[in-house]
Amino acid sequence: MKTVAVIGASNDRGKFSNKAVRAYVQQGYRVFPVNPREPQIEGLAAFANVRDVPEKLDLISVYLPPPVLLKVLPDIAAKGCDELWLNPGTESVEVLAEADRLGLHIIQACSIVAVGLSPSRL
Repeated sequence: MKTVAVIGASNDRGKFSNKAVRAYVQQGYRVFPVNPREPQIEGLAAFANVRDVPEKLDLISVYLPPPVLLKVLPDIAAKGCDELWLNPGTESVEVLAEADRLGLHIIQACSIVAVGLSPSRL
């Protein structure tokens, strides 16, 4: 079973970060929501920091604005993942440069669509 952390996950079912959690669950992933202010998201235990996730991650899907993501990238690099998905609105020249410097394998695309679902149907 593939593992994914959704950084910036939300309990607001209208937000893409919540839809991503539900999309990954529907597609059979083991999902680890990351949000320092929420104890649970969609019935799953939430983690304050990606470093707190107790398993190796196949991918990390990010829903954070670029200034916040820049501060989180070192934690993502320390945790490690095969793919770092930068969803629309998360990327910037600075984010891309820092992620590249940290050796992260970046994919710039909607991770919900990538797993075969439409955000409008979630």
